[in-house]
Amino acid sequence: MTEIIETDVLVIGAGIAGVGAAAALANTNSVVILERENQPGYHSTARSAAIFIPNYGNDVIRGLNRASAPMFYNRDTSFFPDTLLTPRGSLTVADEDGVETCEAFIRDGTGIETISIDKAISMVPILSRNYVKAAAYQDDAQDIDVNALHQGWLRKASALGVKLFTNAEVVNAKRVAGGWLVETSEKTFSARVVVNAAGAWADLTAVIFGAKPLGLTPLRRSIAVLPAPDDHDIRKWPLVDDVNEAWYLKPDGGRMFVSPADEIPVEPHDAYVDDMILAEGLYRFEQAVTIPVNRVERSWAGLRTFAPDRTPVAGFDNTVDGFFWLAGQGGYGIQTSPALSALAAALISGRAPETTVEHLLPQLSPTRFS
Repeated sequence: MTEIIETDVLVIGAGIAGVGAAAALANTNSVVILERENQPGYHSTARSAAIFIPNYGNDVIRGLNRASAPMFYNRDTSFFPDTLLTPRGSLTVADEDGVETCEAFIRDGTGIETISIDKAISMVPILSRNYVKAAAYQDDAQDIDVNALHQGWLRKASALGVKLFTNAEVVNAKRVAGGWLVETSEKTFSARVVVNAAGAWADLTAVIFGAKPLGLTPLRRSIAVLPAPDDHDIRKWPLVDDVNEAWYLKPDGGRMFVSPADEIPVEPHDAYVDDMILAEGLYRFEQAVTIPVNRVERSWAGLRTFAPDRTPVAGFDNTVDGFFWLAGQGGYGIQTSPALSALAAALISGRAPETTVEHLLPQLSPTRFS
């Protein structure tokens, strides 16, 4: 007879969403995490060049950013010994066609400073004066150490008794006696609640549990690693992005991460770079700077999965009992993960969420698509 591993909550996906939720839940619940790959955080989490920008995203995202900030600034050093945030700053530039968009960006945000073209170029000397016609700066943008955050939650989860099973893709699930019986290729699990934190595979996972897909779409994004320009110390450069999202530049480890900011709808898969898309994006970047792109040291691609309204989904399914959605974080999953993890743990445990996020529940709930 097949052994059944029992738990209160079964989390599907060991990326930043699933591990964060598991760590938050484990104070009051037994928790098991299932990961289809041979290691946690293999896909989007491991390929994120994340930065914490309070003004990034729509109003719901910005609310989650504010609610996440205390965890980043006041981390529990027993689980997160390494600093999670490092000052970076964010410089947004616009060409002639983007001036009005840049003005609206400054007007609608908080803590965004209009700066002169001269100051923008002094911050990042390779910017072309022929390209930059407007600029804005956010001093409070900071790099996120994604690995330190992910590993910290894994440490916390493990310390609280969470069990992680890798190479454990869900192949079948059914409701039994008010709970779930979930099968992988090798093991069977019993749980009161299932958390769908499967990232790009979230809609496909939902179908296995009899839930209706929400229209979550994985979008591929590419990054090229370029050497630092000769005679330039880029360590103190801010992140630079084009206001119309034609490209962005992020200094990292003495090199430049340059992305075409592509959003190509794809099926869930182990993402790879489309050379043509990357070349087109690097061409756009070259128009904005005074240096050529002569060498790409390496490149990679990741999947950013969005709901139709580009807002995360967090809440119980309205037709399938015991099935909780934690998906659709898009490009905001790392910086909103503290708030979404705490919110998921509260709702699953039957507690009221923090007042800082309670008003966001209708906009996060999967029932909004009904």
